[in-house]
Amino acid sequence: MAIAFNPRAPELQAGKFPKHNSSQNCFLKRTNTMKNNQFAMALALSGVAVFSTAASAKTASDAEVAKQRAALEANTNGQGFGPQSPRDIEQTYGVNERSFGMAPNRSQLNLCNIHFHKNAEHRGGEYTAYAGNGDGKGSNTGFVYNGKLSSAQLKPVRGKVCAAKGDTLQAGDTLEVHYVFSSAQIQPGPTLGACLADSTMNPGLRVEGQVIVLANDRNAIDFNALAKVENINGYFQAPNIPWNTGVPIEYLGSTTGPSYNEQGSPLQVSWSVRPEVAVVDINSVADWCNDNVFDEDHAHGVRNLVTNPKLLSPISS
Repeated sequence: MAIAFNPRAPELQAGKFPKHNSSQNCFLKRTNTMKNNQFAMALALSGVAVFSTAASAKTASDAEVAKQRAALEANTNGQGFGPQSPRDIEQTYGVNERSFGMAPNRSQLNLCNIHFHKNAEHRGGEYTAYAGNGDGKGSNTGFVYNGKLSSAQLKPVRGKVCAAKGDTLQAGDTLEVHYVFSSAQIQPGPTLGACLADSTMNPGLRVEGQVIVLANDRNAIDFNALAKVENINGYFQAPNIPWNTGVPIEYLGSTTGPSYNEQGSPLQVSWSVRPEVAVVDINSVADWCNDNVFDEDHAHGVRNLVTNPKLLSPISS
């Protein structure tokens, strides 16, 4: 999941927000002792995968993807799994009967994690172009921005960007950013383990999803501003989540990530996904990957789009 995220101040242009600094990180670093078993549980539930150059060499066939979808249905049929993610946000049909309450508005929850996936996991709005099947393990699949950037914005950047565990990001890449919120009393930190607390192992989870496209453009949005964390009214928040990228589509789903291509995710998540993209300066993304409280330094993999109505919740129009 990498998961969901907040409203934002107008015109997040580079230079209009203070740069992220290490002192904020020190303040936000978790001081409580999250148990190792919680951390391991979070890793298992998050479905995290990374992109590797070697893995991207092989392209999965349509038959392989169909086999994964069949395995997902077989492994979830009659097992009580709730609705799954990601999905096509323009398709409202779903018959999964395992319902749960929508999590509160993010203003009443604590931001626990921010991360992103290379290519959009969801489909809809301005990102409906299919990137292909990829390697069948989450790399080079998903959906990409339908529009075009200028030749200047597509100019290659120097050095590697967010490439600690895989391929470097490039101008023109599409990312899906997940701002994850939890009802637990926690502080922002690495992995979904930051969303759990000793006192709350089954918190309400909300993910605010924002798809972005990377541009080599210092006048584009500064990602450090988008990912800025503040304590507002006693809750950790990301106050600069875009407010002008379309009306968010809300639905009940799950965590994501390619480890769930053939297995159901057991975590219940309230999703809010914006249909329009935000153009973000790739240089600011590189800066953020070098220094953030979430220890994020790479893009995560993409789960196959969930299309089985039995694994989808209905979306209210």
